[in-house]
Amino acid sequence: MVNANPKQLRESLQATPLEDLTDEQLVTAHLDGRPGAFQRLYDRYRDRLIHFITRKTGDGDRAQDLVQEAFIRVTRHLHRFDTSKKFSTWVYTIASNLSKNELRNRSRSPLVLFQRLTSNWDDDHRPLQFEDYSMRPDDLYRKRFLRRLVEDTVKELPEHHRLVFHLRELEGKSYEEISEITGVNLGTVKSRLHRARNSFAQRIEPFLN
Repeated sequence: MVNANPKQLRESLQATPLEDLTDEQLVTAHLDGRPGAFQRLYDRYRDRLIHFITRKTGDGDRAQDLVQEAFIRVTRHLHRFDTSKKFSTWVYTIASNLSKNELRNRSRSPLVLFQRLTSNWDDDHRPLQFEDYSMRPDDLYRKRFLRRLVEDTVKELPEHHRLVFHLRELEGKSYEEISEITGVNLGTVKSRLHRARNSFAQRIEPFLN
């Protein structure tokens, strides 16, 4: 195929099973109108990008939306993609930029803290973090405000609730680790954590409205 002309190369792509094509060949096949080529690209990267964005943002549900947005952007600009470059690098760059925008937008409103805490309480969520999204004075103020608000609210919880909440939500300990630290069984840990979360949400919500 070294001496094949562009027409022969494109005909070869049309005859090759989609699963055997590289990312860049799938781009070419899609632009040539081959059915299923773009879906193959999407299927190849969807789960990986969701995992990538979830790690960056800590929000699996939002990550799914951002992956959809990433592929909308891919669709809009695919005709300008240089197939001599890596498609994976391009799509991950788009996903990374969307993640940064998401974090930047979050930093603008304290409501994000409450929304994140009440929507991401599951077995795989990361502990609450207070990151500096920029060095702007107003962003630094928000970081200090949220940290102090959480600390003060946690102090108001009953002691046995406060301990499991702190270990889980602020330190990211597993249920098994919390059980070992506190000396109570897993069922009790989960029960106390559930009540602690509800109490925390009720206490903190008025300050974030």
